[in-house]
Amino acid sequence: MLPNVLLARDLSLEGKRILIRTDFNVPIKDGVILDNDRILQALPTIQYVLDQKAHTVIIISHLGKPDGKMIEEYSLAPIAAYLQILLPKQRVRFLNDCIGEDVKRTCYDSNEGDVLLLENLKFHVEEEGYRPKDEQGRRAKEDEDSIKMFRSSLSQLADIYINDAFRISNKTYSSIVGIQLEQKAAGLLMQKELESLCKMMETPERPFIAILGGAKVSDKIQLIEKMLDKVNVLILCGGLSFTFLKTCNNMKIGNSLYDSRSDCEELATSLMNRAKEKNVKMVLPIDFVTASDFNKIPSVLGYSTDHIPDDMMGLDCGQKSCQLFHDEILNCKTVFWNGSPGVFEFEDNFSKGTKAILNSIIQATEKGATSIIGGGDTAAIATRWASRSQFSHVSTGGNASLEFLEGKELVGVSSLTIKP
Repeated sequence: MLPNVLLARDLSLEGKRILIRTDFNVPIKDGVILDNDRILQALPTIQYVLDQKAHTVIIISHLGKPDGKMIEEYSLAPIAAYLQILLPKQRVRFLNDCIGEDVKRTCYDSNEGDVLLLENLKFHVEEEGYRPKDEQGRRAKEDEDSIKMFRSSLSQLADIYINDAFRISNKTYSSIVGIQLEQKAAGLLMQKELESLCKMMETPERPFIAILGGAKVSDKIQLIEKMLDKVNVLILCGGLSFTFLKTCNNMKIGNSLYDSRSDCEELATSLMNRAKEKNVKMVLPIDFVTASDFNKIPSVLGYSTDHIPDDMMGLDCGQKSCQLFHDEILNCKTVFWNGSPGVFEFEDNFSKGTKAILNSIIQATEKGATSIIGGGDTAAIATRWASRSQFSHVSTGGNASLEFLEGKELVGVSSLTIKP
């Protein structure tokens, strides 16, 4: 069920100053934006607010981890210049801080239709609420009075707050949970994320398949458990599959990644039994690309589940696995994917399985299936070797998406909940 949140489309924005929390945490080198995807994803909300004749659009974001210090390489100034290109009809202005009397005065004195991008929120320790790490790597909590003053300063800049940063809505940042305005709403991107994920989990067209990869069973245990209550088919691949192969299939996995946490074998067995009880088809890789380490050209290409040699590790799934996954994906009407089957960063050697799954999902989407790509690395894969338009939804959420699917409360979402 879609959370009972206030939506930007529910509000009258005309003549108001609108504070929009975006996620402009993008790679920038020497003032050049290397990946503009997150900026483009936020553009529909910004444009919508402008179209509703808001007086001023005030944008806040963080960039990098400056630990409360003003560091030039983490400045949002290059993004302001890029926004001016994307919004040629507006006057885009960059402010060199995000709080203070000068910032407040500029927000109040701005012309109608102005877009103001404020400087990096994390130049202030009050945004995260923790001071920089000490010599032992520990971070002390910031003074509560300072945090309250920071939140109050942000809140005084506008009339309405819109959160469009779903990816960090699991964080207790001041700009996520501390804005003290009466009207707080979800932006268009946030709304799309919530609607897409809720529909997938509550009313999916069937058959419904989930493809989960990644390094460890312990990282995905809650998501696997949740998916077993929802899907018809569950593909487990990547590093986490070796725990299942060794435990449940008695397969020798060589030096392959294995979750050594004491209870993982028991968890793997329990999950396999639970899948049988719920009549969920569990699919594991049946062949592997192997090598002695990441950087060597694969020396063995296996086509059997018999074993992986003792001095080798499985670093990608093989051709037979790709075909097996393809057949399962093409047979389904709802597809969710999070986690690679191989070390795709080494494109020449271990990316074939990842690309195969990607292409299978694209084909399924072309046939009419609903396809949801999980955030983080999986979303990066989708935009690196394909385009967002080839899928029903590519999440910007990363860990926030996974936590939401696991059933956890996202503080940045719950703070937008309509009060009864």
